[in-house]
Amino acid sequence: MRAAIVGGGVIGGGWAARFLLNGWDVAVFDPDPDAKRKIGEVIDNARHALPALYDRALPEEGALSFHDDLSAAVSGAVWVQESVPERLELKHKVFARIAEHAGTDTVVGSSTSGFKPSELNAQGAGVIVAHPFNPVYLLPLVELVGDPAQCARAADILRGIGMYPLTVRKEIDAHIADRFLEAVWREALWLVKDGIATTAEIDEAIRMGFGLRWAQMGLFETYRVAGGEAGMKHFMAQFGPALEWPWTKLMDVPDFTDELVDLIAGQSDAQSGHMSIRELERLRDDNLVGMMRALKRNDAAVGAVLRAHETTLPQGGERDGLPVTARRQVPASWVDYNGHMNETHYLETGSVATDRFMEMIGADAEYIANGLSYFTVENTVRYLDEVLVGDTLTVTTQVLLGEGKKMRLFQRLYRGDGTLAATVNSMLLHVDLGTRKSCPPGQAVARKLAEYTTAHAALPKP
Repeated sequence: MRAAIVGGGVIGGGWAARFLLNGWDVAVFDPDPDAKRKIGEVIDNARHALPALYDRALPEEGALSFHDDLSAAVSGAVWVQESVPERLELKHKVFARIAEHAGTDTVVGSSTSGFKPSELNAQGAGVIVAHPFNPVYLLPLVELVGDPAQCARAADILRGIGMYPLTVRKEIDAHIADRFLEAVWREALWLVKDGIATTAEIDEAIRMGFGLRWAQMGLFETYRVAGGEAGMKHFMAQFGPALEWPWTKLMDVPDFTDELVDLIAGQSDAQSGHMSIRELERLRDDNLVGMMRALKRNDAAVGAVLRAHETTLPQGGERDGLPVTARRQVPASWVDYNGHMNETHYLETGSVATDRFMEMIGADAEYIANGLSYFTVENTVRYLDEVLVGDTLTVTTQVLLGEGKKMRLFQRLYRGDGTLAATVNSMLLHVDLGTRKSCPPGQAVARKLAEYTTAHAALPKP
């Protein structure tokens, strides 16, 4: 499928990366002569970060193309995403040109953070708001506003590239999320202007405290917990009167003077000026990946979106006559002080491959829920070559023994360039989870394991 990106700034580049890394062909139109370099840098960061969220490999990248003519970019596109500057007259001109060349069933989304669909479509364009959050290639939220049928179709497409579409019930200035951000931003400006806190201190207040709670629970669920056993009603009764106290200045805005701009810019330079924008982006992405993967483990918040998307990613295939049981990119969190993958993650990768092979013979989640499983009793790992961050690991599994209660698996871990990086030799026993003692596997599992054992017996022994 083909997506067209009209406007290749930070947001447009993030959209391009999100579609491209999920297997879509992406055509970019941006008159900026530096657009190819800028978008290329954003996509490089995305290649480092997005695959690290998953324990399956993303699809093969689509084809990326740059066009000097808007008509060539949008022609044949299933999705067109407009991310030009926030000037309504400019957007109207762009939408008119898109309408001339895009198909009648093409979804046209606008990344606008402030304009409503009624404003965008004042001259007859059939556009919906599809407002993302930076970095678009990592953060899944997209606010959809506009025609219900178009929003529903857009939501299906967005879920297919791992995003979380949130359809806004009624159009409103700044949609939902940016209205919260505007309130926090206004109060932060006053705190700096009045000399109460610096930019660095305000950021610490967020990331050391409520920001961590919001990342997993949002606002209302956080306050429900704050109410204790009595719940939300108790919280409202206890803290509701505070709404009448003059704690904030949300209804007032400080004058945006040169002095205030210089004050905030100077503090921000002192806070973060030692790092380039690309370094800050890479640090941000690695931190986001770590938090999001932790949430994925518990199937919570954004982690549930990742887990659902991961189940749609392809797996399987063969290599050298053996089943491919794992394929994934090495995340930054797996790399140690030497700059290569820590030894524990070689074994972890082999363990993931073992779990996949168990699924292949029928010893899956349902089988385990019924009280039977395989337990690993011995692993032998041979480390043959270094693996670096960003490498793609591909694992094959060979059955060396599969009879009675015993199963021995030999896993080969290959780097992306085809180099054999490690082997993991695993001995497993079939166990009754009720008695915690070994026992023969169920008939269906034993039969499937025997098929693999017979087929792999003809292959060379490691």
